Amino acid sequence: MSDRTRWLITGASGQLGTDLCAALAGEDVHPMGRGDLDIADAAAVAEVIARVQPDVVVNAAAYTAVDAAESDENAAYRVNAAGPAVLAAALSGTAAWLIHVSTDYVFPGDASRPYEVGDSTGPKSAYGRTKLAGEIAVRELLPEASYVVRTAWVYGATGKNFVKTMIRLEREHETVSVVDDQRGSPTWSADLALGLVAQGRSAAPPGIYHCTNSGDTTWFGFTQAIFEELATDPARVRPTTTDAFPRPAPRPAYSVLSDAASRTVGLRPLPHWRDALHRAFAAGAFREG
Repeated sequence: MSDRTRWLITGASGQLGTDLCAALAGEDVHPMGRGDLDIADAAAVAEVIARVQPDVVVNAAAYTAVDAAESDENAAYRVNAAGPAVLAAALSGTAAWLIHVSTDYVFPGDASRPYEVGDSTGPKSAYGRTKLAGEIAVRELLPEASYVVRTAWVYGATGKNFVKTMIRLEREHETVSVVDDQRGSPTWSADLALGLVAQGRSAAPPGIYHCTNSGDTTWFGFTQAIFEELATDPARVRPTTTDAFPRPAPRPAYSVLSDAASRTVGLRPLPHWRDALHRAFAAGAFREG
């Protein structure tokens, strides 16, 4: 809505938070990085909310170390579940809305068609369990003024991500083996940030939404596209299987999220993932590799 003019961004120094601040440049935005605000600290959150008096809070703070969460679920829970609960509770009774960013990992990953917002969840990892707990807390504590927005396969200019890893591997190896049996929608954090800002300005009813770049591919297909952007031979990318790269946390085989709920309320779909990747490279998002 047009009267939502003051924004508070948590996790503002991270990959998505940085792009959210850029998307809101020149506006009344209050960024809070991890060192500025511990979202699980109720007293600290209450003080910030009272001081800033935001119209919209976007929670981009998250524990995203998927494998590490398997051995330290409590640490992941504090950021991914307890923190969002504290934010939602602090905003209850105010006029502010909360946009809480969640993940495809709340689903079991065994679908054969894009997940709708109301499909049954069933996370297979500690990370997914903690993110689902955060979703539930937000919707229960702030049901009339919260959006849970799930996304997937996010990459950007800030921090570590898959694209930067593949750029490095392209320099270091003649061939690169990448799994071809996990499917999702690569999502540029700059596009995601614009989608979240549009969500916050919209008249969409409270609830759960999905926001990724459109289209889908596998990690193998994504890497081939990255190699194309690097002007190198995509045939240097070799397909392999998830079983060939065992990890502590299970990865969803299928992570494609339907944006039907967003389109129904008039929110515009994000551009196709391949177009987004090209624009990210053209914008110099990965100059540091």
